[in-house]
Amino acid sequence: MSDSNQKLDLAAVRERLRGTRGRDYWRSLDDLASTPAFKELLEREFPQQAIGWSEDEDSVEGRRNFLKLMGASLALAGLAACTRQPTEHIMPYIRQPEELIPGRPLFFATAMTLSGVANGVLAESHEGRPTKIEGNPEHPATLGAADAFMQASVLQLYDPDRSQTVVMDGEVRGWGDFLTALREILAAQATKRGAGIRILMETTTSPTVADQIQKIQALYPGVKWHQWEPAGAHNSRAGAGLAFGQPVNTYYDVSKADVIVSLDADFVASGPASFRYARQFAARRRVRGSQTEMSRLYVAEPMPTPTGTKADHRLPLRAGDIEELAWALGTALGAANGPKSGDNADIYKWVGPIARDLQNHKGTSLVMAGEHQPPIVHALAHVMNASLGNVGHTVFYTDPIEVNPTDQLASLEDLVKDLDAGAVDLLVILGGNPVFNAPVEIGIKDRIRKAKARVHLSLYRDETSEVCQWHLPEAHYLETWGDARAFDGTVTIQQPLIEPLYGGRSMLQVLRMFTEEPLTSPYDLVKGYWAGQHKGADFEAWWRRAVHDGVVPDSALPAKTPAVRKEAIGAPAGTRRLGGTLEVIFRPDPTIYDGRFANNGWLQELPKPITKLTWDNAAIMSPATASRLGVLMENTLDYGEIGVPMVELTYQGRTLRAPVLAQPGHANGAVTLHLGYGRTKAGQTGTGIGFNPYGLRTSKALWHDVGLEAKKISGSYLLAITQNQHILDTRRHIYRHADIAEYKKNPEAPHEGAETTPRELTLYPEYKYEGYAWGMAIDLTACTGCGACVVACQAENNIAVVGKDQVRRGRAMHWVRVDSYYNGDPNNPGLYNQPVPCMQCENAPCELVCPVQATVHSSEGLNDMVYNRCVGTRYCSNNCPYKVRRFNFYLFQDFDTPSLKLARNPDVTVRSRGVMEKCTYCVQRINAAKIDAEREDRKVRDGDIQTACQATCPAEAIIFGDINDANSRVAKMKAEKLNYSMLEDLNTRPRTTYLASLRNPNPEIEG
Repeated sequence: MSDSNQKLDLAAVRERLRGTRGRDYWRSLDDLASTPAFKELLEREFPQQAIGWSEDEDSVEGRRNFLKLMGASLALAGLAACTRQPTEHIMPYIRQPEELIPGRPLFFATAMTLSGVANGVLAESHEGRPTKIEGNPEHPATLGAADAFMQASVLQLYDPDRSQTVVMDGEVRGWGDFLTALREILAAQATKRGAGIRILMETTTSPTVADQIQKIQALYPGVKWHQWEPAGAHNSRAGAGLAFGQPVNTYYDVSKADVIVSLDADFVASGPASFRYARQFAARRRVRGSQTEMSRLYVAEPMPTPTGTKADHRLPLRAGDIEELAWALGTALGAANGPKSGDNADIYKWVGPIARDLQNHKGTSLVMAGEHQPPIVHALAHVMNASLGNVGHTVFYTDPIEVNPTDQLASLEDLVKDLDAGAVDLLVILGGNPVFNAPVEIGIKDRIRKAKARVHLSLYRDETSEVCQWHLPEAHYLETWGDARAFDGTVTIQQPLIEPLYGGRSMLQVLRMFTEEPLTSPYDLVKGYWAGQHKGADFEAWWRRAVHDGVVPDSALPAKTPAVRKEAIGAPAGTRRLGGTLEVIFRPDPTIYDGRFANNGWLQELPKPITKLTWDNAAIMSPATASRLGVLMENTLDYGEIGVPMVELTYQGRTLRAPVLAQPGHANGAVTLHLGYGRTKAGQTGTGIGFNPYGLRTSKALWHDVGLEAKKISGSYLLAITQNQHILDTRRHIYRHADIAEYKKNPEAPHEGAETTPRELTLYPEYKYEGYAWGMAIDLTACTGCGACVVACQAENNIAVVGKDQVRRGRAMHWVRVDSYYNGDPNNPGLYNQPVPCMQCENAPCELVCPVQATVHSSEGLNDMVYNRCVGTRYCSNNCPYKVRRFNFYLFQDFDTPSLKLARNPDVTVRSRGVMEKCTYCVQRINAAKIDAEREDRKVRDGDIQTACQATCPAEAIIFGDINDANSRVAKMKAEKLNYSMLEDLNTRPRTTYLASLRNPNPEIEG
């Protein structure tokens, strides 16, 4: 075996770690093992796989060709800099709307729902077309933040693969044809009182939808309404029933929690209130000046999550072992009667110190159970919170926000029984894709065919549409009126920004077709419902304010205090042993969720938090488990070149073949499978990508179970993983971190060993920035690594999707990347996140080497790109020590698809082949704010400008502003002792700096 392919030796790595002292960060197992291949990659002058121009080109020959081509490009520098843009024809307004000013966007409050729960957004509209989503600052759930799903919903709106016509048995029909057919079926059902009608939908919290269903059931009392949400709140709903004897909605106030215990709860990055929780959690961890108090977080989880990266103590446990931890903790608190010892020593080593920490913070502590944990864990969390006096302080209960908080598995099984009995004359499926995502043993695909008439309303003609006679195109949330509740019950009015592009209609409109007024508009339906609910005098003023603000005033559900039934908790059932098998864990994918976003290129290309995997899913396991199965990669740098090993997974007699990804920090003896991939009918982007874990998922094991068998099989699979791209030498103090106790004793503790070059040691002449001087500070303590900033930047700056093949070659175009670092034992390392935009260096190495001055410095300190000058030498990229420049190797932009043109931000140039691009600090937003300030004869105020990444960040980890303004937030952050520059020893003077990460570990556990 060659040196470059030497096998990873985990035992040798652990032995080396025992002898190390201090902080030793690493990016991958190869980095940790210091393999020759990784050292070669680290010292490579040009980015890996970015030299060759064809798939089979030799790298040495590719360098010769590179020099030839660059010589030619310089000779042609006086000609056109990039590919010719296609001719476009425009038409002027006949009569311009009076509220519209060309070049100035309008913002409208609306709501995007996920699993039925509303997140309030502000949609940016340019001349009548939505181009960008921001969070609504007035909304209790988002507080101005947005996640990757919300940012990418604009691309979904303009997706040319969306359903565009009504189809009946493969033939194009019209909405009138469907209405005629529906009325005939309803006429036949009149004598049966609707006994043959079934409606299946996902979870809904919409009051207007509830009203429509009630009206349908009044007309047809025999109608049955069923629900199925593949990633829904099944366990928390059942856990509340177990603890309280009634369904309740639970939410938290993280801002008041001094100690938090997460039982497999990724509360900062998933769930209906994750934006709020991330904001509150970050605020309690923010160290500024003399304010050095931090909350403490304990996390137990099987697969590393963004919440796990913020933990002061993280315990990797198989999903099935979390229940044992919950029982042990409840027993230590005196709230449950479980075991005081067991086989898993790590659990009982943790329990005592955690219990004492919680008891010392009664009323200001919090125990959270993750949605993927069984009902008993949720019930135990309720009992513990009650015993700690947290209810009414950090824990709040309300009535359910769902319209019908029923057992959805039982509901789906009832529907299957009726289908088998031939009792269903009409099955109407409103949204969702049950053929793809229902539990596999139900066999819903064949069961649906037993309904005499089958109708499916959806955004795409998907797997469920294939088995239905009627397919109806659904309106996007930006195309129609509606309403929905947030995590606390607050109602948001959903208003459209654009007419339905493809003639789609909403769920409300289809439900209305069952009534005597089938053609009522969605606007009249929503407004009419709320007119009936409003008790005040001036409804029109109230309605305009509710629509404008995006929040219905005083609509949050009142808090209540249900009594805990400790006797219903019972006794522990006992740990299920692996018995020589593995645990299988199912999770929604971090980027495409349950599969509904599979056709969204922005989300497919977004590196997933922690793994940095794109365009695929994999069988994720710990390095130790992968080594035991014989599937540990010999060289993790080869993910995209020779591929990863394959395994055959067998569970309950069903098999799945998948590639293996060894993930440090994953629990041993378990395999995590992310749902949503393996689609057979998703669209051009999403069809045929990845592997389908739904083929193993049963109703008895929605989230985890033991009994999985895995064996290595022949073959390999190429994965596009960005973790080993754009790597920096971690020995140069790229990431800085300290414990809060260390920091209190010595504020320089995070910077120990880092070299600071004297400011005057440079060849650049000194320049004084008299006016504005733009800068950015990123708080590493706050950043969760969720990736929302990456997609926000992509949406704002018209960044192209390049596809899996180009991503694995290191050619992804994202202007911001989020690097993951590890520290310590690969079985349970510390996990760290670091967003990396352009540093906007004052002494910029890129500027000196550009032969055509395409990259220049502004008087306000920005490193600007003049796209029309760029001839593609890439000298600037090679001279950038931070590796933040992106080159258009091909024509990645789609100039041909008409609908995609509507999605682009008109304030940002669309780049083409041969052009270098990078982060600009959203210079278009800077200029817009300066114009407004000049018109009002004032200076730009602090907060007037928010970059796209800053605006979307739930944790407020990114702050931008004028560093010449001593009172600005960014200037104050840069004055903190925690502030440092990446690669400070180079003296490039980056305008982007970082605040070192701090943790608050429990000394009792540390000792």
